[in-house]
Amino acid sequence: MSETDIQPAACRGRQKRLLEVMSRRGLDLVVVTQNEHVQWLAGPRFGAVFQPCAALSADGKLYLIAPNEPPPVSAADEIGVYEAQWKCTLRNDQRAASAEALGKLLAGKVKAKRIGVEGSTFGLHMAKAVPGETVDIEPALYHLRRRKDPDELARLKVAIAATGKMYAAAREMIRPGVLEIDVFNRLQSVAVEHFGEMLTGTGNDYACGVRGGPPRGGRKAEAGELYLLDLGPAYRGYYADNCRAVAVSEPTALQIKTAEHICGVFDMVKTTIKPGVSAKKFFNEVHAYLNDAGLGVFDHHLGHGIGLFPHEAPHLNDSWDEVFEVGEVFTCEPAIYSPELRAGIRLENDYLVTESGVELLSDFPLELKI
Repeated sequence: MSETDIQPAACRGRQKRLLEVMSRRGLDLVVVTQNEHVQWLAGPRFGAVFQPCAALSADGKLYLIAPNEPPPVSAADEIGVYEAQWKCTLRNDQRAASAEALGKLLAGKVKAKRIGVEGSTFGLHMAKAVPGETVDIEPALYHLRRRKDPDELARLKVAIAATGKMYAAAREMIRPGVLEIDVFNRLQSVAVEHFGEMLTGTGNDYACGVRGGPPRGGRKAEAGELYLLDLGPAYRGYYADNCRAVAVSEPTALQIKTAEHICGVFDMVKTTIKPGVSAKKFFNEVHAYLNDAGLGVFDHHLGHGIGLFPHEAPHLNDSWDEVFEVGEVFTCEPAIYSPELRAGIRLENDYLVTESGVELLSDFPLELKI
């Protein structure tokens, strides 16, 4: 078994942490309907076109409802199925079908008065199939997901390693006249080759001479521009996210000076970030460091957690007030923009928060030109 395969023991550990929350809040059952939470608790990753669900009872049993047939590996105690397709045609009433299947699976086995649910997605079909007083525990689920288990970290590292290979390929082909769409296509193929399977997500920015955006058909890179590549391929549901700026031709003295100043933020990460440090306070310190340099403006977030969703906690952003916690993986993406830089430089690294500090997960070149 590969370390990136489904690890039932790791899923059981996540179930145990959720059971502790259930005990504190007096919950008899937790029902999850979001694919990410089903995967996080049970193991299998179902495609976005399906609507599975799962339920964890207070006695520690996990009930899984899968589309069409039981998965070969899972951390579920009992598995039911619903018909997601009829003669290969996807049904539009899948949630009604999966909810009904869950209700039947739980009948006579679980008596639930208080049920924890994802407040944003727990709908009428599920409420009818699994009646009871509902309590929104979606924020608690997101908080539990901050700490990455070894199986999650293994998948994140595969995704992040793919970005390193994508940047290496980009540096080989970026030159005046290269088409943005050709760069995009090549980088996607590099990620697929590295994974040995389809991507489960991709992103983010593939445009040249601007702050970001998708590749533009027919648009060619021009000498003097900076090519901002913010890459976020997902491997088996887990998203990488890091950025590099590549000079289309020889970088100018201003571009080099700006890049060097931005890299100073990564020194601040190494010396400052550890469990308990305020992400908001760190954002404000970096915001001042970048904007007081007189090289341009820094006017967006400084980073965020990554995992089963591209943007998770911790939020390096003054709109949130959080502290760093052991086991979470986050990005740090300082930047400076100005017309003179054509159009700016954003550099982004991925880090794991450890007991004593951080571990760099995206250890590949930051230089504008190699």
